[in-house]
Amino acid sequence: MAYVSSVAVMVSDRERSLEWYTGRLGLDVVETDPTDPHWVTVGRTGRQGALHLCQAGDYPDLVLEPGDSGIDLRVDSDFKKACATWKSRGIRFAIPPRKRSWGWEAHVTDPDGNVIRITSPLTQ
Repeated sequence: MAYVSSVAVMVSDRERSLEWYTGRLGLDVVETDPTDPHWVTVGRTGRQGALHLCQAGDYPDLVLEPGDSGIDLRVDSDFKKACATWKSRGIRFAIPPRKRSWGWEAHVTDPDGNVIRITSPLTQ
């Protein structure tokens, strides 16, 4: 059976994006390849799912550009507290945290304009 290993997030500067995803959003570096600097993934250690920080220009035949990704993240803990932590780290919300009929939702963008939709578990 197949499963999702990673989702490519097109970025213009891998180091800047790595700092943003780890230092501000609080994700972990999940996997790197010392023989290929192109391969860097972030996510949560011990959990499934990762984002591959795919720097534009690494492979000339790629047709995606920075900002072409749409990502959903789920917060298992206190949603409003997590959003407050991110705000204190300098993350700006494109759509601030808001209560929906099914739970909580907010939208942030990374340094390249990739939209990240953050949600709570259903009915939190």
